[in-house]
Amino acid sequence: MRNVHDNVLSCVGNTPIVRLNSVTEGLQATVYAKLEMLNPGGSIKDRIALQIVADAEASGAITPGSTIVEGTSGNTGAGLAMVGAVKGYKCTFVMPDKQSEEKRAALRAYGARVVITPTAVEADDPRSYYSVSRRLGHEPGAYFANQYHNPSNPAAHYNMTGPEIWEQLDGQLDVLICGLGTGGTVSGIAKYLKEKNPNIKVVGVDPVGSLYYDYFHTGQLTPAFPYVVEGIGEDFMPSTIDWQYIDDVVRVNDRECMHMTRRVVREEGILCGGSCGAAVAGAVKWVRQHDAANLKVLVILPDSGSRYLSKIFNDNWMKEMGFTEAESGFGTVSDLLHHRGERELISVSPDATVSEVIGTMKMHGISQVPVLEDGKLIGILSENRLLEQALQGTPGKTRVRELVQANYTTVDDTTEITVLSELFKRFKVIFVVGGPAIRGAITKIDLIDYIASMATGEPK
Repeated sequence: MRNVHDNVLSCVGNTPIVRLNSVTEGLQATVYAKLEMLNPGGSIKDRIALQIVADAEASGAITPGSTIVEGTSGNTGAGLAMVGAVKGYKCTFVMPDKQSEEKRAALRAYGARVVITPTAVEADDPRSYYSVSRRLGHEPGAYFANQYHNPSNPAAHYNMTGPEIWEQLDGQLDVLICGLGTGGTVSGIAKYLKEKNPNIKVVGVDPVGSLYYDYFHTGQLTPAFPYVVEGIGEDFMPSTIDWQYIDDVVRVNDRECMHMTRRVVREEGILCGGSCGAAVAGAVKWVRQHDAANLKVLVILPDSGSRYLSKIFNDNWMKEMGFTEAESGFGTVSDLLHHRGERELISVSPDATVSEVIGTMKMHGISQVPVLEDGKLIGILSENRLLEQALQGTPGKTRVRELVQANYTTVDDTTEITVLSELFKRFKVIFVVGGPAIRGAITKIDLIDYIASMATGEPK
């Protein structure tokens, strides 16, 4: 007998790779997609569920009668629920309320208990799904899977997914592109592939609102804020992401994710989820900047569109969220900078005193200033922050290094104006990065002036 298994768990893995043809039209590169939604539990997270449970059983952390507890956006929960069903473990899953009803129903179908928590709270808030799952995971008889800090997460992809990809493509791969969530997928696969070929580039895709993009480009943890796409991005730093294996990070917004998800389904015939649309949108964006005829790119598509029928594939929901409106066509950050012209970036050293920085800000008539060390942005200083310190009575002696704040975000030349407008709802100033250096700053008045010029038909 062929392809006959003792149980569903041995069906995990060996997912196919297909070429994307329509959504990549106009690109010279060959772009492939790995269809992880074809795992039996419906997502790439089946792989880590197997590894997490196997490792926990081997260590004695899980014993007969144990309850598996996890905070999940739905996919890891489904994988763990599937494993639990076969092995006889009970499961409790904690989910943020932005996750689709299909995901909740799927977990309950496996017999799992589902606890719903608010999305719009900080990661360390006791109501967050991180905090609630951690608390439930330490109750008697519980095992906390802890995918964000469990080394079994990246290990699953190093041991299984990476070798699988290398074999399927016969090592003919130049770029791996993957959405950034826990970071386990990209870190595990990338570690294996780079051991085989150090020249393979690894690109992460991050949604607007997550902190990964800014962290990669500045090394600072900037404030995160809510976004709609599920399954990727974070508002804290998991230990399962290993930045030494990531060569670049591109940013996508919710609209791009939703529209590309629909395109992949309608044009490629692949029923995929929102994080897949994000990965493909990010891949197309990155490849456009690095396109070449002999470039071979692989995009990881994590899950199935069947879990988003009430959202992404619901016209009413798309309309309510404002995702059906046409793009503005206002161009990119590069267009804005060209319209505005060159401008000197006023900055200060972290070793400057409060008095010196106050003098600099007064001289240039600015209310906040970036702090650069060896050309690298380490934070910003605002009038309020300096005032607080000056009132303590030692402005001439206090160095500003310890006063810097991370209340900023970054963009690059290719960032769309629509994204810039969205970011200005959260931040007063935005910095333009070019490689490791900060090239300049954009303010709200710059954006207003640019948009006004477009509306009146002035040349860029």
